[in-house]
Amino acid sequence: MMVLLVATLGLVVAAALAFWPSWKQPAEQGRSTRSRSGMSGHAEPRAPLSLEGVLVTQLIAGEISRPQYLRALEQLAARDEQRHPLALPD
Repeated sequence: MMVLLVATLGLVVAAALAFWPSWKQPAEQGRSTRSRSGMSGHAEPRAPLSLEGVLVTQLIAGEISRPQYLRALEQLAARDEQRHPLALPD
């Protein structure tokens, strides 16, 4: 029973230490960004890193319609299937 208690306590401490830096960094980054730019609004959105991200951005901005978005995703899936076919286990 004592071993279980010590192991549980060790896991809780390890989890707390693993997430400790992430609690502090966003607050400091937000303050430094606001103080440098002088604005208290939202940060600029990052550029999408994938084709799916570009399509979602266009859909949200209203540049393409929902059927166009779905058609583009179908074509993207078909292209991916041709380039990297799924190998099923024997």
